[in-house]
Amino acid sequence: MNFEFSEDVTAMREEVKRFLTKRLPTGAVRHQIETGDAFDRELWPELAGMGWLGVAIPEAYGGAGLGHEALCMIAEEIGRALPFVPFSSSIFLAAQAILEFGSEAQKQKYLPGLADGSLIGTFALAEGAGDPSPDAVRTEFASGQLTGRKLPVFEAAAAHFAVVAARSGSGEIGLFIAGFDAEGIARETLATLDIGRPAATVTFTCVAAEALPQAGNWSAVTRLLDQAAILFAFEAVGGAQAAAAMALDYAKSRYAFGRPIAALQALKHKLADIYVATELARSNAYFGAWALEANAPELPAAAAAARISANEAFFEAAKENIQIHGGMGFTWESDCHLYYRRAKQLSGNLGSARYWRNRLIDRLMTQNQTAAA
Repeated sequence: MNFEFSEDVTAMREEVKRFLTKRLPTGAVRHQIETGDAFDRELWPELAGMGWLGVAIPEAYGGAGLGHEALCMIAEEIGRALPFVPFSSSIFLAAQAILEFGSEAQKQKYLPGLADGSLIGTFALAEGAGDPSPDAVRTEFASGQLTGRKLPVFEAAAAHFAVVAARSGSGEIGLFIAGFDAEGIARETLATLDIGRPAATVTFTCVAAEALPQAGNWSAVTRLLDQAAILFAFEAVGGAQAAAAMALDYAKSRYAFGRPIAALQALKHKLADIYVATELARSNAYFGAWALEANAPELPAAAAAARISANEAFFEAAKENIQIHGGMGFTWESDCHLYYRRAKQLSGNLGSARYWRNRLIDRLMTQNQTAAA
């Protein structure tokens, strides 16, 4: 069992990091958000042109075919830089759902466009506050049409289509593709904390849709959530690292009573706690990457552990980053709040911390019972 990434994947991560650092200097993301557009329309084709959107999509469908490990590395750098693009919704969720559960015709239709950036997808699961569960899915699919309401749907304003969780006539919950250019769809912008990842309420009224044939029950939805949870965990690890670096740099440069505030014992403890939490999260994320790439039976437990630890580390780092910056950290002119907003958004994305803790406990209990049998 090897948790190290290959030299090619590691080199690609460094390339992504260098590009995003140069392309998105301090304040660039805030300025792009201020334009009022749905996403950064100049950066998105640049990411596509470098092959990063299709890094985990097979070459037969226009991607690079480098697998999930490479996508995990890009996810970490996305979390570090917070670019104003619909990367996670389109690639972590929509593309993965079609790749995992779509027909050959659907893969040929959608994956090349997702890889080259000409198509943007999103994922519509939640129908309000609460954890994802079969009982919470009330959207229905009947006679080839979707009817129901989903919220929040992240980056819906930028998307061309959505992969929607809905209940079929048999009572089973499956996944369906609906284009946003179809009749009967209404999108209403939601006011959310994370302004760098806008969301909307999407209402379907007898909207034509097609089923993903390999996703005919709730287990397909949970598998997609497990896969996405690991990718979002890497994004959270990247965000935690960036917030920690911001806090440390400021503490070294800010002087009080003739010495840098980084010399204060209280701040040393804060920074040490952030470091420990981030390294723990990184370890769980790496195990999750291995389970995802190997399609290992440990995938559900690994996904839950990675998500829980990464979100906790990110929130702690983002919160303490603002505290260390003091009053300046709360202002719009500082990037500190962008990481705090993203940390809060990720903590509820795909389900709450309680939901994922329960999944981890249930999975570990099942493993222990199986081992004891």
